[in-house]
Amino acid sequence: MIHHVQLACPRDSEDASRAFYVDLLGMTEKPKPPALAARGGCWFTGYGAELHLGVEDDFRPARKAHPALVRPDLDDLAARLTAAGLPVTWGDDELPGMRRFHTEDAHGNRLEFLAPAR
Repeated sequence: MIHHVQLACPRDSEDASRAFYVDLLGMTEKPKPPALAARGGCWFTGYGAELHLGVEDDFRPARKAHPALVRPDLDDLAARLTAAGLPVTWGDDELPGMRRFHTEDAHGNRLEFLAPAR
């Protein structure tokens, strides 16, 4: 069982992270322990996943590596992301029994969302 997945983010990008992970994805921000909070970044939880966004001074978004998160509201989520101007690239036929799409977070990190095919 995985405890969390960490993605990188640029310094001082916490507000953009919150807007994406809380406002668009519907996750909840989880307070970081005080010893780690000084490093910057944010932690989010929801839908059975925990994501940590950690600051990298020489930040480059992950374009290939990505977490794949199960979401029961796949179509609604895709519509919200599209309305927000984010890319949604469907790949339903590539993974038998699953519907899925890729997008990117506020920092350009690749994310996959999937649900069992109906």
